[in-house]
Amino acid sequence: MKKYKYLYNIEKLKNKSLIFKKISYNNYKEEKIMDTPHILVIDDEKEITDLIEIYLTQEGYKVFKRYNAFTLIQDIERNKIDLVILDMMMPEIDGIQALEFIRERFNIPVIIVSAKSSDNDKIEGLLKGADDYMSKPFNAMELVARVKSQLRRYQVFNKPVNEAAHIIQASDLVIDTNKKLVTVDNYPVALTRIEYEILTLLASHPGTVFSIEDIFEKIWHEKPTNANNTIMVHIRKLREKIERQPRNPRHIKTVWGIGYKFEL
Repeated sequence: MKKYKYLYNIEKLKNKSLIFKKISYNNYKEEKIMDTPHILVIDDEKEITDLIEIYLTQEGYKVFKRYNAFTLIQDIERNKIDLVILDMMMPEIDGIQALEFIRERFNIPVIIVSAKSSDNDKIEGLLKGADDYMSKPFNAMELVARVKSQLRRYQVFNKPVNEAAHIIQASDLVIDTNKKLVTVDNYPVALTRIEYEILTLLASHPGTVFSIEDIFEKIWHEKPTNANNTIMVHIRKLREKIERQPRNPRHIKTVWGIGYKFEL
């Protein structure tokens, strides 16, 4: 079993008091217990799951550890899991298979943490439905930050219908899908039908990477033809209309070699 240098202080960390927040989770857990996010960590290396558990529990999360994906679906349903952290290289059921099982039934965030670090591995994971991908060895605090970010997006965009579900807001950008209206700093923005549909597609799934082929098929409802240039032109025009700095966009991000995603 591989050992990573960032595992050396696990025992020391286990005995330390909460150091990442001045306000202890214990002070408010009785009031927030029903809102405590549940995180499922699946990795066949016990040291990795222990390390992740230490950092996440210190942030107030409830962590469930598994060393394979055999009971994946039951674990998600039984424990009301809000986010999954998933290894790629596991026996019997690997990370890609596990990810496909999740996406067949759930839309919860999935973060892959894997020693497979090539661009092709990352692209495959993202296209199969992962919301984020981190390579081992990793910075544990960065993983915590990514968990918080994914949960925030998931909670914002999975509100009940009576919570203005037709409104998508990202800072100064607001999309009203009922009125088909887009505003920036409260000023209406004139978009073409294609631009509007691309924007709502991306913004309705923040953090999700859409390949150029996916975007083309969902908007034009046909097989991609010269999709790369077509999408690139529309994205450029869209950025010019909604971004403060089109050359350094805040919301519509390029994921090189794959496609595009929307950031809040």
